[in-house]
Order: sequence, then C-alpha cells, then structure tokens
Amino acid sequence: MDKIMEEVSRIGIVPVIKINDAGKAADLVQALKRGGIPCAEVTFRTAEAAKAIKNITEAVEDVIVGAGTVTTVEQVDLALESGAKFIVAPGFNEKIVKYCMEKGVPVFPGVQTPSEIERAMELGLKTLKFFPAEQSGGVAMIKALSGPYGGIRFMPTGGITEANINDYLALDCIAACGGSFMAEPSLVDAGKYDEIERISRKAVDKILGLTVKEMEFKPGEAGRMVIGTNHVGRAIYHLERRGIQFHYDTLKTDEKGRAAAVTLQSGADGVVIQLVKN
Repeated sequence: MDKIMEEVSRIGIVPVIKINDAGKAADLVQALKRGGIPCAEVTFRTAEAAKAIKNITEAVEDVIVGAGTVTTVEQVDLALESGAKFIVAPGFNEKIVKYCMEKGVPVFPGVQTPSEIERAMELGLKTLKFFPAEQSGGVAMIKALSGPYGGIRFMPTGGITEANINDYLALDCIAACGGSFMAEPSLVDAGKYDEIERISRKAVDKILGLTVKEMEFKPGEAGRMVIGTNHVGRAIYHLERRGIQFHYDTLKTDEKGRAAAVTLQSGADGVVIQLVKN
C-alpha cells in the first residue's frame, strides 16, 4: 500500500474541508490535529483551495494534506505546486488518473460501478473513492462490490457521519472514510476551532471504541486490565500520538495479518494493560 494511504488508513477518517477563507486554513487543520486527525482533504470547490493548501503545508507540521474535487489536470498542477500530497477526484476521469500517475502522486478517483472499478484496476489502482457513498447504496453496495473485487479498497465519502462511520470501517475493504461533519463550513467560517477539535476527538474515540473488558486485581500480584477496541492497529496509532507506548514484542495478529492484541508499555505500576480486538 502507498505510504500516504497506509497512514491515512491508520487514522481512519479524512476530513473533507471546504475553505472560503484561506487565512483560516492553518488554524482549522491545527484544530483537527489536536483532536487526533492529522490529515485533511481540501476541496477545489472554492477559489481559495490552492492557497489554503499552501498555508497549511507552510504552517502546520506532521499532517497529510491532499486536494479534493479535482476535475482537471490544471487543478492537479495547482494542488501539487501548493504542497498537496494526494489527489481525490469525484469521478473516474482517466486523463486525470494517468496524469497523477505520471507525476508520481497518489490519486483516488471516485467510482460507483463495476465497470469503473475495472477501468481503475486496468490502470493499477487499488484504493478508490466510493462517492457519493450513502446515496449510492452505502455499506450494502460496498459489500456487494467487494465480493468480485476483493483486492480493491474503498474510501467512501458522502453522507458519512459520526453515527454511521463505524458501519463502514467494520468492513475489511474500507481503507478510511471521508467526512465533513467535524469541520462544517459554518464552524470554519465562525472560527470555532475548539468545537472542531472537540468533534474531531469525539469522532476518533467513536472509531476506536475503547472499552474495559476485564479487570483483575489480587493482593500481592500484578493487576491486569483488558481494553477492547474496534481496531487495534488504529488504536495503536492514535494512542501513540497521545503519548502511550507499546511492547511491540507482544503484538499478535489475526489470520489476515491484522493487529489483534498488544500490551501497553505505560500505565499504573504493577498493572499489565492489554489492548485487544473487540
């Protein structure tokens, strides 16, 4: 998997942001980052998109910024000149896809149908945007498509909310979800960055679904706590960003090679804390 997509997949969600004032872009992405989401897709739905991407890349460290709603090769050039690390298109435009591949930039074109998926596969693409997700059949449609196209991963966008995001991420074929609910234009325009941070952190917590499954404490013995999560790999990524460390020699994987259990390196003295797949 492409390194960009690998990290995006570990994050689990890509904020799709529409910027009306490029001067607010850096503060917005800082808020997303503080909330645990160090990435963003800036859509070319406004004239401020390229400038916003440039402002973000110059002012904010350790974030992955891409360009969305890219519909022309001229926009590809403008996005790359501004510092975009990936390109997302609403539909499957072979000219744009080939141009991005020539430029060596990851591109995720939008698809809805088997025919579009097969055209993308012929070009060697393995991760595709599924758009508009909810309006195109949502989880049920993606399940149906993943049968014949098991090697393809999807990034559904359109109608993704805090309420349904885990329905998508529960599918093995989902790389990540694109959503705008944590950075609605009204919040951005009003400069409500604390609210954006709060919604972002709540979204990450919802994705991880951390719950205490077991606790065992006996006099004179080391305590034990088992914490369940929806995604061990994503939990490791997000918890490390919060300062938690892990004993990687304890990492266990499932039959598909995915992280299934690991022991935390930090915690209360004498307490062994294990993170396991729900």
